[in-house]
Amino acid sequence: MKDEELRQHIIDELSFEPSIDAANVGVAVEDGIVTLSGHVASFAEKVIAERATQRVKGVRGVAQEIEVRFSSAKRTADDQIAGRALDILAWDTTIPDGTIQVKVEKGWVTLSGKVDWHFQRLSAANAVRKLSGVTGITNLIDVTPKVNAADIKNSIETALKRSAEVEVKGIQVRVDGNKVELDGRVNSWHEREAAKRAAWAVPGVISVTDNLIVA
Repeated sequence: MKDEELRQHIIDELSFEPSIDAANVGVAVEDGIVTLSGHVASFAEKVIAERATQRVKGVRGVAQEIEVRFSSAKRTADDQIAGRALDILAWDTTIPDGTIQVKVEKGWVTLSGKVDWHFQRLSAANAVRKLSGVTGITNLIDVTPKVNAADIKNSIETALKRSAEVEVKGIQVRVDGNKVELDGRVNSWHEREAAKRAAWAVPGVISVTDNLIVA
């Protein structure tokens, strides 16, 4: 697919996405690598724009340069953001109480602490990014699993075979302790993300290195 055609597909996808106002989002494409620029009104919109772009067939990579801009009337003080973040984390039943610490500087939220599962780490970031005033998130939460999988490699390969979203023949799985490395080729960015999700879903996994190539 030509870059100009891919660019138009991305613009169409962003315009179709109801959760964002893409009027001020710029799209540039070179050899399948997409650069998103411009500005949006919230960090949540920034993340949604990136995910919408990744859904488009032919996208090989994304450079995220979108800024989050608030009007002066909508700016939220750092202490308010921190308080709201702690509240929303306390309300999330998937996250154990008192396991996550929050720091906020100029709207940028840093999460730290320890959880048992990767989905809890993701849940914390997903909850906080929706808050008004957040300009970005650094997720430093460690995954320290209580479960030691006897055969993580076999569990991941089995999960990949079950997935209707993944062509497993092109993927190689390497495991070093609790750390997983994925190599090979996939047909789309969506398939690449599905493979990573399958790896992360296996008990005991604390990191996944994605070396998959979209071809």
